[in-house]
Amino acid sequence: MKIFAHRGCSKQYPENTCIAFQKAAALPVFGVEFDVHLTADKQLVVIHDETIDRTSTGTGFVKDMTLAQLKQYDYGKWFGEQFAGEKIPTLTEVLTLFQDTHHVLNIEIKSDIFEYEGIEQLIADEIDAFGMHDRVIVSSFNHESIQRFHRLQPTIQTGALFASLVTNIEGYVKALRSDALHIYYFHAYRHIIQAALANGTTVRTFTVNDIDIAKELQSIGVEAIFTDDPEMMIAEL
Repeated sequence: MKIFAHRGCSKQYPENTCIAFQKAAALPVFGVEFDVHLTADKQLVVIHDETIDRTSTGTGFVKDMTLAQLKQYDYGKWFGEQFAGEKIPTLTEVLTLFQDTHHVLNIEIKSDIFEYEGIEQLIADEIDAFGMHDRVIVSSFNHESIQRFHRLQPTIQTGALFASLVTNIEGYVKALRSDALHIYYFHAYRHIIQAALANGTTVRTFTVNDIDIAKELQSIGVEAIFTDDPEMMIAEL
């Protein structure tokens, strides 16, 4: 069972921050997952939500602020005073952190609420600059974004994210030319996913923080899990 640290080591550290990624970089997990948005001045930043309200001392939409404006706020204090001083990381900063590690990086394009024009090209350019083509998976709930990225970088793995399942999901994923299916873990028990697994479809599940569930998913052929507590999963799986 492959383990991805979901938004870094996000159980013990503020999600999608450099300290959460530094801790994940020190672990023998297979990969690390994080989310990318686009700022008003076309900079790629790593944060989950469309707004900074939940995970910073500021408020507002990422898309409406420049990188300099976003960097003015604290992104660690909400999680604990000991993490005060954490800033929103850029994609460049995160890729630099993992440049010399073994980890596979799952970059989720967060364009399912707002369409960030040109975000796929900007991410492709960053991957080119770091030469990390064989260490990246690009995923999104926005399947048009997956298609656009695949046209730009056909050799880089993609993962189609689903909040709910559709009929003929295997055929859909193949038509999308995606390499894997990324779903909520509880969908893995559905007959349609069981059939997909039996037919060799690569399935990865999120967000798994219970060891018994992880073991069940492993037993039915799920390739990987995304977890907030990768250290615990390493110890128990």
